[in-house]
Amino acid sequence: MTDFLNSLMAIQIADGVTVGDILTVEFMAGILGKVVLAICILLIGFFIAGWIKRRVTGFADRSRHLDITTGSFLGNLARYAIMTLTVIFVLQNFGLQTTSLVALLGAAGLAIGLALQGVLGGVAAGIMLVIFRPFKVGDFIEISEEMGTVKDISIFTTELASLDNVQIIIPNAQVWGNVITNYSVYGTRRAEWTFGVGYGANLAEAERIIRSVIETDPRSLSEPAPFLQVNNLGDFSVDFLVRNWVASADFFQYQADIKRQVKEALDAGGIAIPFPTRTVINTSE
Repeated sequence: MTDFLNSLMAIQIADGVTVGDILTVEFMAGILGKVVLAICILLIGFFIAGWIKRRVTGFADRSRHLDITTGSFLGNLARYAIMTLTVIFVLQNFGLQTTSLVALLGAAGLAIGLALQGVLGGVAAGIMLVIFRPFKVGDFIEISEEMGTVKDISIFTTELASLDNVQIIIPNAQVWGNVITNYSVYGTRRAEWTFGVGYGANLAEAERIIRSVIETDPRSLSEPAPFLQVNNLGDFSVDFLVRNWVASADFFQYQADIKRQVKEALDAGGIAIPFPTRTVINTSE
């Protein structure tokens, strides 16, 4: 074993320099020092990256010209930039020259760009989302058949919280390349219902009852005025089409409440609400 180690140490690397000449105490101490310094640089760099992200996000929250969406995106961008610089400093600590590093990054960037075209497209899509702002954090939207409240917009993905509070992560490339339905951008929405009454019902009285329910609900907006008219003569009922405007924040509960209130009011007014029936004729007798 000793002979093997001696032979290994005697191996010449270049110009008479052997392995033993390199593996000295001074050399190992220098390597250990560089490793410790690199770890310190990484820890400090990641700490600064997180601190910068929080500062940028906090500044955006306090600014009258920026919102949380822009602040979150810029904070993530600053964090990744600081982390990239940290990695560069670590490589320089091990003796890699800046010019060589630039060439290496250029070659690596080209290779990575070709291999990760989809990822880079997602980054570009994230930038477009922040610039054109089709939605912001807190909006209730629908994308790619996924519906939820926007929780975060990062460089690569958009995070939604579904109606049952399940996290949904959508790549930004899919967000930007699809139809976006934003239910929060306008302050009001139009609710719509269809209420059927029997053919023998007093249509004027049925209309009066339905209109009264709409107009007495404090969430109903008076402008524009409620729309109510007979829209269809169905197989079993005369159908009223009803439309009215409400604040967007009240839309879902308002739409459900009006259905119940109209049903109860029609019952109290003696207006029958028909349902499909089937008559069975016994031909065996």
